[in-house]
Amino acid sequence: MRELNLKNANIQRTNSEKILQFGGGNFLRGFVDWMIERLNEETNFNGDIVIVKPTEEGDYKVLKAQDGLFHVILNGTQSDETEIRLITCINRVIHAYNEWDAFLKTAETPSIRYIISNTTEAGITYRDLDTNFDQPPKEFPAKLTLWLYHRFAFFQGAPDKGCILFPCELIDQNGLQLKECILRCINCWSLNEDFKYWIQNHNYFCNTLVDRIISGYPHKEKDSLISKLGYDDNLLVAGELYHSWVIEGPELVEEELPFHKTNINVKFVEDVSLYSMLKVRVLNGAHTAMVPVALLMGLKYVDEAIKHRLVGHFVKSLLKEEVSPTLKLVSIEVNTFIEDVLERFQNPTIKHQLQSIALNSISKFRTRLLPTFKDYYELNNSLPPCIVFAFAALIQFYQGTLDGKDVTLSDNQEMISTIQSQWSLSLKKRITLLQMTTSILSNDILWGEDLTRYERLATEICTWLERFDQYGVAKSLDQFNTSGLR
Repeated sequence: MRELNLKNANIQRTNSEKILQFGGGNFLRGFVDWMIERLNEETNFNGDIVIVKPTEEGDYKVLKAQDGLFHVILNGTQSDETEIRLITCINRVIHAYNEWDAFLKTAETPSIRYIISNTTEAGITYRDLDTNFDQPPKEFPAKLTLWLYHRFAFFQGAPDKGCILFPCELIDQNGLQLKECILRCINCWSLNEDFKYWIQNHNYFCNTLVDRIISGYPHKEKDSLISKLGYDDNLLVAGELYHSWVIEGPELVEEELPFHKTNINVKFVEDVSLYSMLKVRVLNGAHTAMVPVALLMGLKYVDEAIKHRLVGHFVKSLLKEEVSPTLKLVSIEVNTFIEDVLERFQNPTIKHQLQSIALNSISKFRTRLLPTFKDYYELNNSLPPCIVFAFAALIQFYQGTLDGKDVTLSDNQEMISTIQSQWSLSLKKRITLLQMTTSILSNDILWGEDLTRYERLATEICTWLERFDQYGVAKSLDQFNTSGLR
């Protein structure tokens, strides 16, 4: 089987580099890069992407070896709804840690106009320890500040060399938060006021909302797909046909990007917040609640979990009884979106691994489920039972072991250590399970506040942890669903 590269695919690149993209993971490749490929095919956009590796670990070696080429495989809920597309718009890959000078040099490219990022919920962060002398600083906004400063200096503050930024991180007002982090860096580092003015007046930070389920590498279908494609593609990325990108920004953004000449589902709106709340609380909230429960029950995939008698009932109850009442939209719109999400979860062709969604579960719980938790409590003066159960499962999951085997945890090491140190004290009988639970809930590093202020939360979570130990998670969930323990 032939290797996938420019030579074997007989591709010659002629487009200008127009996009700087922080991150080359499955989601951006199966969502944004797929859109840019279509823009190039269907309009005169003619723009290529420079991918930046924003973290120190890994090097995108395979992406480089394949000259930025890979295939996206998209499936609908019906067996005959399939699209396979070769992505050719990634021109080069730069590692910010190993190629710092090359990274800054891209700021001198006059055609680069758009900056896209997906650095997870924890990525848009300001860090006091970052300085303008670091090569590079740790956090993504600090790296971006230095890139923009280099561009500002090289083009002498030219207004038309400002950029349009599309952060895809799933946090409220992601564009505004990214801008605020950059302004904090400017102030902290005492960068000149002209640069600050240029950032505020000639760069455009769009709040965005992205939606497509990307399941990643299709391991089970690998052989048949490679045989069909004729290339040994090690970066195949699978996902659903459904997609939505909602963008809040100035009119010039809509005018510059020719999405209106395609049927790509990109919507430009005056306020993205209601769309964001609906998507984050329903789809992402369901994912985040489902993951620790299903993984602790030995399940591996989203479709497997939602079709499971116990987990499926649990997720439906969460969405319809706890999430839906907190959303400030017309109920029929909310209910329709919930039903659509539940149907999308059952897509048999999307093998979305629960373990991949488990990345950064603490920050995801904080941004995706805690807002619903608080609104429900305010509306009902009581705890939301499903979220409490999911919270208990999350704490159990972060113990780090299951049936005597280590559990893979992908999160900030400080957060993992904080929870596991409390588990260690509890298992050694140095503190009670309730004391452990109370300590974890009161840690504002984990949750941004002391959650023990919610009456009976620690007690109820502790009760479920005791039941997990006594009966296991599956039997505990069965009791939760059927025995009035809610």
